[in-house]
Formats: sequence, structure tokens, C-alpha cells
Amino acid sequence: MKSRKPQHELLTIGWREWISLPELGLDRIKAKVDTGARSSSLHAFDIQVFERDGVQVVRFKIHPEQRSTRRTRVAEAKVLEYRQVRSSSGHQTLRPVILTTVELLGLRWTTEITLANRDTMGFRMLLGRQALRRRFVVDSGHSYLGCDYPRRKTQ
Repeated sequence: MKSRKPQHELLTIGWREWISLPELGLDRIKAKVDTGARSSSLHAFDIQVFERDGVQVVRFKIHPEQRSTRRTRVAEAKVLEYRQVRSSSGHQTLRPVILTTVELLGLRWTTEITLANRDTMGFRMLLGRQALRRRFVVDSGHSYLGCDYPRRKTQ
């Protein structure tokens, strides 16, 4: 049996947090912490899969700001696998899965993230329970316990 960290040794995060995905060039993206979702998911569009040196790679675009298409980032990552994922609405799709580094509360770890178009969703990033496991407990009554970035002024 694997040893477990006592709950008091785990860091506490809120139901939404600012995280970084440094390997994808995202210094901050708002993520919904979702213990009901097994895997994490990142908003991606214009997804192109190709081969480089015998390795399958995915190039995709990201709108990192919630409810905005003003900024676009282009990222690339090695395809780990493809996975059938059922959305909260019950729709099942085959999604590419990448392995990338996540940073939150000073912790950095590697986790699997599926790529999907989340334009109609409230959050561009969903942090699922596999990424949270043995690292955090979630206080569903609070937000941004890790870091509260000030809101940008709109012009």
C-alpha cells in the first residue's frame, strides 16, 4: 500500500486558481479546479498533428485569457497518446494528450493534459483530480489562494 501524506501536510487551494504552464509559454492562466474531472484539459484550437524526427507532435493555438480571443499563443508538445474523453454534457471525443509542467503555489510537477476546444466554457483550463492528487486539498469556498493577480484595466 502506498503511503499517504496526512491531509494537514497538503497545500490548500481554492476552486479556481492562477497556474503557469511554462513549457507552453503561459506564465499565467486561470484554471478551474475540478475534482469531478479525472484529467486536466486545456483550451486549444487549430490543432495540427505532425511527425518530427519520428515523433508525433501537436501544434495548437491557445486563447489564454478567459472570455477573450484578443491574445493568441502558439504552442507545441509531443503527443503522449489519444484518449476518449466524455465531456460534462455527455459528448465523447478523441483528444490528444500531452505531458507538460504545471506550476502552482511554488510547486512544479508534470501532468497529463488533454487538448480540446473550450471556447464555450467559462475557463480555458480545467485542473483535474489526477493533477491534484497527493499535492493539494481544495477549499471549495475560496478562490485564488495560491496567487491573486490584479485584474488588468480595460481600455
